[in-house]
Amino acid sequence: MPAAENTRHTETLARFHAAVNSGDLDVIGRAIDEFVAPDVDFVAPVPMGASGPEALKRVWAGLITAFPDIHVALEDTVVEGDKVAARNTVTGTHLGTYQGLAPTGKSVRYGEMFILRFEEGRIAELRGVVDVLTMLRQLGAGPA
Repeated sequence: MPAAENTRHTETLARFHAAVNSGDLDVIGRAIDEFVAPDVDFVAPVPMGASGPEALKRVWAGLITAFPDIHVALEDTVVEGDKVAARNTVTGTHLGTYQGLAPTGKSVRYGEMFILRFEEGRIAELRGVVDVLTMLRQLGAGPA
């Protein structure tokens, strides 16, 4: 894959992260519509009750509601062909209900890793591993 294509994929990911870090659900929704393919294969450990871009929008709506100051720091990326692997650190303050857990006011910091596959400049596949256990422990809701 040409270097220009690799750069385009990492730039798309950076623009997507900027949108999710805005905390604005309209901005996030527009970014999902722009950067994510309509038939995206989204696989991550989050309850969503939807598929495709709608699932991503629901995930972000839930996260922004629970953690209004949520921030996803892109720590590392590795690009190979049509795939980008990203390691992120997520931080936020639990100020809204999260999966039935009443707000605690506690701060969280946890890791996640995603592999994204691109087709025609858009995210066609998104597979992630999120350290939800660490987050829940920080909120006092997970096993010690």
